Amino acid sequence: MNERGAAGDRHIRHIVGSEEGKKRLDTVVATLAPGLTRSQVKRLADEGCIQVDGRRGRPGARLRPGQSLDLYLPSPKQAAVCPEDIPIAVLYEDSHLLVVDKPAGMVVHPGAGVSSATLVNALLHHCRDLSGIGGVLRPGIVHRLDKNTSGLLVVAKSEETHRALQDQFKERQIAKTYVAVVHGAPDSASGTVALPIGRHPADRKRMSTRSRKGRMAITHWRVVRRFNHFSILELDLVTGRTHQVRVHLHDMGHPVVGDREYGGRLRSQNLADPVLRGRIGSFGRQALHAHRLGFVHPVEGRRMNFTSPLPQDMQELISVLEERDAS
Repeated sequence: MNERGAAGDRHIRHIVGSEEGKKRLDTVVATLAPGLTRSQVKRLADEGCIQVDGRRGRPGARLRPGQSLDLYLPSPKQAAVCPEDIPIAVLYEDSHLLVVDKPAGMVVHPGAGVSSATLVNALLHHCRDLSGIGGVLRPGIVHRLDKNTSGLLVVAKSEETHRALQDQFKERQIAKTYVAVVHGAPDSASGTVALPIGRHPADRKRMSTRSRKGRMAITHWRVVRRFNHFSILELDLVTGRTHQVRVHLHDMGHPVVGDREYGGRLRSQNLADPVLRGRIGSFGRQALHAHRLGFVHPVEGRRMNFTSPLPQDMQELISVLEERDAS
């Protein structure tokens, strides 16, 4: 049953060794093509691109020594997303990658109900050679920020760079620091949250530390400044789970100001100070910014570090807190 093998597909044939016996198929595939994510492996299996002894392979199937494994990696497709002339802040660019400063309110890539005005649309206009890298709807995208989180992102310009950066994320070699304005203030000056994160058991659009299938997430935090009823935190992410900072801060009892999904908006409505309640309540997004980003250049091998200053809306929010503290 050879469902794949079209011209342009990259074909990897592998004979299962004795040390790979009883290992899961998706685990072995990940060693053959390190750039693939778990969801990509599943999709390839569903499309018949992974075969064991000539039959469609199941990601969770256990292998036996001597079995023949065929992996067909489809050639990059032209991105089915239209380039759009949308201004983007490019902090660095070379022939391999670029680093951008994403504004709040911009979705990173097209998805359900969103097909235009994304960062990807802007990138395709800025870089004409991104088509197909990392997926049809996510060309060049190595990691994401939520729509209403601002800050730094690295984007790959080639498949090789994309895979190498993915490996750095997988090996936790990427340095990511966020700044958040939160409700309340922790008792200590710094600490660590190490709690697994997965889909919320009752609300599939949210994440939770109480998921039955959560993956370990680690966030180091430190207090930068304290105000009456608020504080500024810096957060270093060891892992990169969906909504990680927002979920962990919610569990600490210090939700991000303006965060509708994880308690920040509700806490704003309960403020006793009517002026502060109005000013904080009108903040239109979660007060969260990807402030610093560091990685090793996949081709040149040098360490690269970038910093993005707080955007104007967060600076104005902090000014409000300063004013109320002084009054």
